[in-house]
Amino acid sequence: MDPAAAGDSSLLNDSTQLRRPLCPRLPSLSSRFRLKTTLWSELSGAVGDLGTYIPIVLALSLVNGLDLGTTLIFTALYNAITGLLFGIPMPVQPMKSIAAVAISPSSHLSIPQIMAAGLCTASTLLILGATGLMSLFYRLLPLPVVRGVQLSQGLSFAFSAVSYIRYSQDLPSGKTSGPRPFLGPDGLLLALSALLFILLSSGTGNERRRLVPSALIVFLVGFILCFLRDASVLQHLKFGPSPLRVITITREDWKVGFFRGAIPQIPLSILNSVIAVCKLSGDLFPDQEVSAAAVSVSVGLMNWVGCWFGAMPVCHGAGGLAGQYRFGGRSGLSVMFLAAGKMVLGLVFGNSFVMILKQFPVGLLGVLLVFSGVELAMASRDMGSKKESFIMLVCAAVSMKLNAAAGFVCGLVIVLVLWIGDVDWVAQLRGRRGRTVDDKSRPGATEEEIVGV
Repeated sequence: MDPAAAGDSSLLNDSTQLRRPLCPRLPSLSSRFRLKTTLWSELSGAVGDLGTYIPIVLALSLVNGLDLGTTLIFTALYNAITGLLFGIPMPVQPMKSIAAVAISPSSHLSIPQIMAAGLCTASTLLILGATGLMSLFYRLLPLPVVRGVQLSQGLSFAFSAVSYIRYSQDLPSGKTSGPRPFLGPDGLLLALSALLFILLSSGTGNERRRLVPSALIVFLVGFILCFLRDASVLQHLKFGPSPLRVITITREDWKVGFFRGAIPQIPLSILNSVIAVCKLSGDLFPDQEVSAAAVSVSVGLMNWVGCWFGAMPVCHGAGGLAGQYRFGGRSGLSVMFLAAGKMVLGLVFGNSFVMILKQFPVGLLGVLLVFSGVELAMASRDMGSKKESFIMLVCAAVSMKLNAAAGFVCGLVIVLVLWIGDVDWVAQLRGRRGRTVDDKSRPGATEEEIVGV
């Protein structure tokens, strides 16, 4: 290949995110939902991100009074639309920072305040995506910093998963309540058996060993155990969807929602819900890497529709994408199956479905979550040099100890400092002086060039 042509190609590749359309043209339905593995694999991948979805939704429902039926219906619509638009198992996950603030006893948020926080975050991402700033940001961001954010998020999921498996959980308070009993319908033996089953049936995610829908089987076992743990839940079920109502948000709600919920959520959404998701989609689906602008606008539009009706603020999470991919999701068909399941449950049981989720074995959720976290963390294994690994690990360490925004800033500072240290400033200055002397001694030099204007 001609070197000049190769250089031009590299430049074009670097600007791909800037040139991509904000609203990509919809290909045929057959190409979006074509089976790339097996039907069972897509079904298994559909439940691959429930290890993060269920605990947060359940906690918000029990502590803050979130309407689960409304959330199920709207997130089902989000799943269906994003599956159609992106053609990959694009997850729809709760905004974790807002949820953490909302359920905390010290900073409890009301439903209007939660929705205000979601709308403020959504507005920021919508503006960044629509103006192209998100694509520019994505193109300029050093890869080791992105990998550091992914590694920290993956390890955080894995640590939470180990806690879910080892200890009994009080999800509304987010605290453990002692070691998990060894036997019982939510005992340690059940969780370890599920972990062993997934390892034996799918290994470390090898394509050839994904004939058994391991995540789907584990989820169905947990669903059945809900009724065995407490048969009285059947008496509390009410048929029919939750009534739709518009949430009234006061000026005080906007103020509290923005400062307590949106400000800590916005950096996390930019880094994990857009940047990390786009980078991970390129790793997992090289021919289908999604546009940063499209993902950012998608998050904005989803919440500007659902939050007004009390649906949980959501985003696209790299952990959810890693989990769905790990358990077999390879196309938009996977999230379409998930959308169908959520829609049926939301329409049939409405908010009363929370009574069933309260009985779901948390240990099994931990098993699903540990594989999602490890899959996301393994995306950082492509750091080939010592310098890249150093930047990634420091960024990950700061992110885990403080927060993703602090880790991100720390990573950028290290990149800048290392770049300054690598430049031979003496040689640069000597070269510049040499060029200046040559210009002045060059025959035909103008007065301006000699003066240096």
